[in-house]
Amino acid sequence: MVRAEGTTAERPVSAWVPLRTAVYRNLWLALFAANVGTWMQTVGAQWLLIDAPNASTLVALVQTASLLPVLLLALPAGTLADSFDRRHLLISVQLFLLVVAAALTLLTAAGRMPPALLLTLTFAFGVGQALTLPAWAAVVPELVPRDQLRSAAALGSISFNAARAIGPALAGVLIARTGIAPVFALNAVAFGVFALALYRWRPENARAVEVPERFTAALRAGGRYVRHSPIVRRLLRRALVFLVPGSALWALLPLVADRRLGLDSTGYGLLLAALGVGAVLGGVLLPRVQTWLSPNQILLAAGLLFGGTLLVVGTIRAIPLVLLVLLPAGLAWVTVLVNVSAELQLFLPGWVRARGLAVYQVVFAGGQALGAFIWGVVADMAGLVTAFVAAGALMLVGSVTSQIWRLPDLRGVAGDPATYWPRLQLAHEPDPRVGPVLVTVAYTVRPEHEREFLKAMDVVRGSRQRTGAMRWGLFREGESRERLVEVYLVPSWDEHLRQHGGRLTGADQEAEERARELADGEPEVRHLLPAAAGPAMTDDRQEP
Repeated sequence: MVRAEGTTAERPVSAWVPLRTAVYRNLWLALFAANVGTWMQTVGAQWLLIDAPNASTLVALVQTASLLPVLLLALPAGTLADSFDRRHLLISVQLFLLVVAAALTLLTAAGRMPPALLLTLTFAFGVGQALTLPAWAAVVPELVPRDQLRSAAALGSISFNAARAIGPALAGVLIARTGIAPVFALNAVAFGVFALALYRWRPENARAVEVPERFTAALRAGGRYVRHSPIVRRLLRRALVFLVPGSALWALLPLVADRRLGLDSTGYGLLLAALGVGAVLGGVLLPRVQTWLSPNQILLAAGLLFGGTLLVVGTIRAIPLVLLVLLPAGLAWVTVLVNVSAELQLFLPGWVRARGLAVYQVVFAGGQALGAFIWGVVADMAGLVTAFVAAGALMLVGSVTSQIWRLPDLRGVAGDPATYWPRLQLAHEPDPRVGPVLVTVAYTVRPEHEREFLKAMDVVRGSRQRTGAMRWGLFREGESRERLVEVYLVPSWDEHLRQHGGRLTGADQEAEERARELADGEPEVRHLLPAAAGPAMTDDRQEP
């Protein structure tokens, strides 16, 4: 977990330990093959556009087209992954990607691949990635023990970035010798390999949702959780501050290779390979780095390293020096993003994990897609040097802010599920679709405890809103000096039952117990249900 400044971290688990689990190892290797194919496809698409008019913008748009679907579809994809069988979802998506890759191969071989069609098919790849990422991220905690999740996150980064090192280099050699179509064909094979590995995986305890949430309700619940979780929001902001300037390197590196360094596709592959090697080293070394530096020191060091790399790559024409600085840039990239994703995996409750990770994917893809477009336009209008200098300066400023708006300390946060609310005892069993439901909780609080009670209830408010409440309020009874009434509105009875049956965590329990310790006796809980089929509540804007 994230540790406080100046404290000593527990001994880290090796990044390689999860590979001892056979199921995880097989799927990890298959995912590695798919990642290699994806990077080969990206290099092939970018190189296909290198001589087109307005190449700076078009090359950058390859990254935008691949990441924009993640921005648009990640949260719906996370909702699907939380509601249905993740294995079946992943298999279906990989088969879809195989078909798209096959079409890309055939059209390219036939010489019928204009830029617009290439970007459209790249967008289709992005749709597949948007559906894959949250489902896979939510599957990982089911494959390895909880104490190995950080190592599994590092291994995911190693897979992605080793593919980033191997895929572009392999693509560069193939493009130089055989053309671009074979690169796309190998990508199709890679998706087939991953689909086959998923098909052969038979979970011992198949995940089943007895009564899946309705899609729109589940979508809103995921957004509501993130909106009312300060810890999640802060982690996402730190990722965004790093991603927007950092995207300049990935988006414009093909143009640096071609225009400033005079490299062919093989040389460009070597540049990406240097970044990938540095990223792999980052994944391997990250557990040890976490014992040397605090999280906020890691953010500062990584931002300074990456910002310096942007300045060097944009202003220096010496190929050996550019290759050298790309190594620590890859390490810095992984250090920041693996830290954020691992903390989110550990912190998010199981019921909303895929949706929370989907929001992270939105930030990840959105930051890169927006940044790639911005830096592509800046490069077209003001030149590559200006774009890299501006991005480097922004990265350096952002790294300094890590010492002002710091990462939270998550040690001791109880994130395991906790079912501690008493069993419901109602006069009749409502239909799950009935709503909204108004819940009132009346407390008796002595005046000398009131100030502390109000502070404690502010924490309870966050718990209620994360787990389902649309509105929340705390009121004082006019007829009593010591009665305070908590009121919150839940969209439906089904949503409230889910609060009772799995959405609450140990942290929620601790917050609620602290408030109850400051009150006298047990609170009085009431559930108010709609009395008629029409609207449960009206206002003065509605006709009587």
